[in-house]
Amino acid sequence: MFAGESGRSARVQRGVAVVALAVAAAIAAVWLLWPEGTVPRAEPAPPPAPQAVVAGTVLKDALCHRPATRPFVPTRITVPHVTTNAEVLALPRDANNVPQAPPISSTGKTQFAWDAPTIKPGEAQGNVLINAHTWPDGTALGNHLLDNVQVGHTIIVRGQGGAELCYTVTKRDVIVASGGSWEYYAKDGPPQLALIVCSPPRLGPGNWLHRTIWYASPWGTPQARAARASAAS
Repeated sequence: MFAGESGRSARVQRGVAVVALAVAAAIAAVWLLWPEGTVPRAEPAPPPAPQAVVAGTVLKDALCHRPATRPFVPTRITVPHVTTNAEVLALPRDANNVPQAPPISSTGKTQFAWDAPTIKPGEAQGNVLINAHTWPDGTALGNHLLDNVQVGHTIIVRGQGGAELCYTVTKRDVIVASGGSWEYYAKDGPPQLALIVCSPPRLGPGNWLHRTIWYASPWGTPQARAARASAAS
């Protein structure tokens, strides 16, 4: 080998060694500087494809959120678990000055009667007089009231133009029919709903020994709050 070629070969080998050392140093530096236990951060995932929008449920207004501010003629009554928007008939008193009941018919057994034109829902004092039928076969509105309505339950009275009042049952009273009830006819006491039906035993056609009366106070009154608290305890 010539002397010139030997010198060039040595320089090439030294250059290769220098490059190798540089690469090794770079790898070592990366290894030492890389945080322990970490991995390179991946590119953020693309946002999910938009999903079809399903129409939501229409929210209903809260019950009795706008109680009537003036007296109104009752036209419908709802008693939860008993009846929804049952018709209320405005009936005058009979020849004996007794509030009339709905007609004795398949329709009449599902209706209420209001003692017109006496005290209306929303008046400042006195009882709003309501009645309904009880039938011997157990299918009338009065039967369902007897089976289901207790102190603390709600009665909702509605009228024309969206008028509405909610009442809470504060008392359930059973009287002997022949004795009558002055309390039922009260005109100067606190505002109440007074709902009356015939109740067992049945002595004969149209003749029941007892009457059951539910007295109910408007929501927001101390009597209504106390009745709900008593029922919940």
